[in-house]
Amino acid sequence: MPHDKRVSLKHSVVKWIDTRLPIFTYLNKEYGQQPMPRNLNYLWSTGALASAMLVILITTGFFLALNYTPTADHAFASVQHIMRGIKGGWLLRYVHASGASMLFIVVYVHLFRSIFYGSYKAPRELLWIFGVFIFLVMMGAAFTGYVLPWSQTSYWGATVIINIVSTLPFLDWLSVGDPMMLGRIFVMHILLPILLIGFVFLHVVTLHVSGSNNPLGIEPKSAKDTITFHPYYTIKDLFALSVCLIFLAAIVFYAPRALMHPDNFIPADPMSTPAQIVPEWYFMPFFAMLRAFTGDVHLPFTHMILLSSTSGGIMLMFGSVAVLFFLPWLDRSKVRSAWFRPLFRMFFWVLVVDCLTLGFVGSQPVEQPFITIGQAATFYYFFHFLVILPMLAKHEKTLPLPESIHQSMSDKKRLRALLPLVLLIGLATSVQAADAPAPAAPIVIEQQVVQSSTEDSEPQAAIREQIGAKTILFLAAFAVVIYLLKHDIWKRLR
Repeated sequence: MPHDKRVSLKHSVVKWIDTRLPIFTYLNKEYGQQPMPRNLNYLWSTGALASAMLVILITTGFFLALNYTPTADHAFASVQHIMRGIKGGWLLRYVHASGASMLFIVVYVHLFRSIFYGSYKAPRELLWIFGVFIFLVMMGAAFTGYVLPWSQTSYWGATVIINIVSTLPFLDWLSVGDPMMLGRIFVMHILLPILLIGFVFLHVVTLHVSGSNNPLGIEPKSAKDTITFHPYYTIKDLFALSVCLIFLAAIVFYAPRALMHPDNFIPADPMSTPAQIVPEWYFMPFFAMLRAFTGDVHLPFTHMILLSSTSGGIMLMFGSVAVLFFLPWLDRSKVRSAWFRPLFRMFFWVLVVDCLTLGFVGSQPVEQPFITIGQAATFYYFFHFLVILPMLAKHEKTLPLPESIHQSMSDKKRLRALLPLVLLIGLATSVQAADAPAPAAPIVIEQQVVQSSTEDSEPQAAIREQIGAKTILFLAAFAVVIYLLKHDIWKRLR
């Protein structure tokens, strides 16, 4: 790259580095001057939010790993030591656990946004495929992290999944009773994020090659249709990130166990089976599909089993993700955005309701009517992708597309978001909470293994909530400042 045009740099050290390793020139080209469609909404910020959540998870996970003991005898005790014996350990664990939920929320929104706006269509097929790989690796990393605390939910959840997966020929060596299993899972939990970073890198590189889709689903035709990524979308993503961090802080400081099962605070006991074994909420739709296959398939007129209920459940569970790889070729419609595909838009919302139904069924006991509902919802999921989408591509009558992005924006008045009002309300609430009387001195709890610790002592909870009020106050003020800056920057385009 010696003859490429480099960005003008003022700082001598930065200029010296860029001359020998043109990383700043590359960043300016790929992020500073990268042309982007000018009509992207906040749903396009979910990619940046997912990247930020991934950084938070890797950072907190690194410090948690330094104090974790990956053995069946000491894993639960080491988690309790992190929570009670290490200064700020409770914060690390709650941010890590809640951050995982926040990451899946953002990724699910990102996934359904891509489906709604047809971001998987040409020329972005490879971008979509790398995204599905990211989702698969995320699920693997989340499951291994789910097992590590070695609580009742961890042990019995691992028992159910490993006993099912170990029926496959190449995974028959897996066993919950293996004393080395927890160590292997810990290593996988460390290595999978590295693989995840690799796929994220490929995903971003492919995005920069093919360009970003937009709500209209049409390609930019002139310079009026595009703006540079910086400063317009950097400030927009920064505002979205500040709002996301407010929600994360609210969960961490005020409801850190809202998404955790109470059995997470009970050490693993192989002799005591929980009344109901449920995974984390983001696995529940797949757990419902795993349970949807309830009977063995026999060879006609014989007792020979062609497909057992266990193998059938595994096929449905992994098939629900595998079908996403083929989505660019299952939906052959030339129109991308669902705004110009009335029937596709209707069936999209049916799919959303179907996935929510699967999540609900996955959290319920294996009994009627949930078995039948889960089977019907599983059937529709595959029917949607394998039958409905190919038929829509052939028979749907689409609406006329706008001529250009710029013309469409100038002809349409848009409703302004009410986020600033929400932030100001949150700011006022946080000020009141921060001015509350300080709680009594904290009670120091000796390091011990607790059989069940689902609630904090009152002084601990009060301190946590006061720290949370100040944190949310800072984040809300930061978000308001960023919004004002964003408003000023985007006003130049009008």
